[in-house]
Amino acid sequence: MLERLPSGSRIAVIRLRSLGDCVLTTPALALLKSHRPDLRIGVVVEDRFRAVFEDILGVDDILPPQSSALRAWQPGAVLNLHGGTRSMLLTATSGAAIRTGFAHHAYSFLYSDRIPRAQQILGEERPVHTAEHLASAMFWMGVPRTDIPRARLAASATSTHTYAVFHPFASQPDKTWPAERFMAVARHLSETGVEPVFIAGPADEIGAFRQFQVHHAVSLRAVKNLMAGAQLFIGNDSGPAHIAAAFGVPSVVLFGPSDPVTWAPWKTEAKVLTAPDSIQRIAVEQVIAAADALKVRA
Repeated sequence: MLERLPSGSRIAVIRLRSLGDCVLTTPALALLKSHRPDLRIGVVVEDRFRAVFEDILGVDDILPPQSSALRAWQPGAVLNLHGGTRSMLLTATSGAAIRTGFAHHAYSFLYSDRIPRAQQILGEERPVHTAEHLASAMFWMGVPRTDIPRARLAASATSTHTYAVFHPFASQPDKTWPAERFMAVARHLSETGVEPVFIAGPADEIGAFRQFQVHHAVSLRAVKNLMAGAQLFIGNDSGPAHIAAAFGVPSVVLFGPSDPVTWAPWKTEAKVLTAPDSIQRIAVEQVIAAADALKVRA
């Protein structure tokens, strides 16, 4: 497909939302830009996640998810990595001659080019990580097969002290480890000279964690800066775990029903603890042992 794009063409990549998905799109974008630096790449994303794509390799423009804005940008090609109804509408009304996305997307008849399953592209019939799934689209489009890099984010780490970032929240109750157990791990780290720092979204209840520093409802840019300077990350399977991995922060990530093969930290030192039947089966002692094994010390 890339051979059909003249030098200097514009390609819009639709990745509307979800923090982890956005972070794990960055390796694919880096592969595309490295192979075709002449292309101008624009990412279509909701404003709350645009900070993921700021100042990184593979992104020249960040576009709002509006048909008028996308058409005005005049893409020669659109790559839909989202697949939902809204993204399909944006693809169909983009004005691009080449409209592509995975064949399993609903309404994929709107695409001019359909991307097969990642397993078919990679030549391996196995469960694939999300980063592999997204990168496989680039290989199918014409990027030579190569190692898929770590996710990359831009940030400015300003702190010089030793701290661990905790994210004790998740999108669903069955993905959320109990607050009192996070506190037990935090107290253990504090006793070793590692300061626990908690991050929380606007709707998260932070009362249980006020014994320690809590960054509540701060911007995504602030979260990136905080994570970039951390010595350790401990949290549930959620978007911040992928931010930590992007900065190479050693991580302990707790999984309930989610599949760690698909969503584990990508290419960073990590300890993944799983309990598919109930995340509450993960004991405090297991998390402490995992954190200690990562050899994070003040």
